[in-house]
Amino acid sequence: MPCIRSIQINIQMKKYLLFLCFCGLSLIGKSQNASVEKSTYGAQAGVLGIWANREIKLSNKIALRTEIGMDAGFWGGSFYPKNGYLITPVITLEPRWYYNLDKRIAKSKNISGNSGNFLTLQTSYHPNWFVISNYDNVEVADQISIIPTWGIKRNIGSHFTYETGIGLGFRYIFAKSVGYLSNEGEAAMNLHLRIGYRF
Repeated sequence: MPCIRSIQINIQMKKYLLFLCFCGLSLIGKSQNASVEKSTYGAQAGVLGIWANREIKLSNKIALRTEIGMDAGFWGGSFYPKNGYLITPVITLEPRWYYNLDKRIAKSKNISGNSGNFLTLQTSYHPNWFVISNYDNVEVADQISIIPTWGIKRNIGSHFTYETGIGLGFRYIFAKSVGYLSNEGEAAMNLHLRIGYRF
């Protein structure tokens, strides 16, 4: 009788240990580091432009974003016979650090398409290739800007996204290239709100 009882206790103990092992394995599986996607493509539109982009994984939390698009601008006032607009090309390169992916995973939130909060150093180049405008003979001097930016990117369904960001940095304008006496540098702000589609 004591033998049978000890066998029953051993069987129960083995079941209990097996259950704990499965729980431990599932916890280990859930505690793995979250990561940005290996590669993702998308297109975005905002109030002042339209852009196509690609993000490539550099590490679990850092992605390199390359972007080409068209930035827009508006002007007006009593010095002009009509309000003006212009659209000009822009090329952007930015390393993005998605710093809260683990926290989002822990809260069972979606991180597909690199959905998370990020810090970036946005570097943009506006070449003087062409300008689309309602005024004739409008030129935009070549310019480069470097703007540290904080932002968020989130999913709307499986393919649509929205993104917003704010940052303050520096812009250098090669004004001599369009006839001015000297180039100039100035403070620059990045304030954007975009809706996008992820392929």
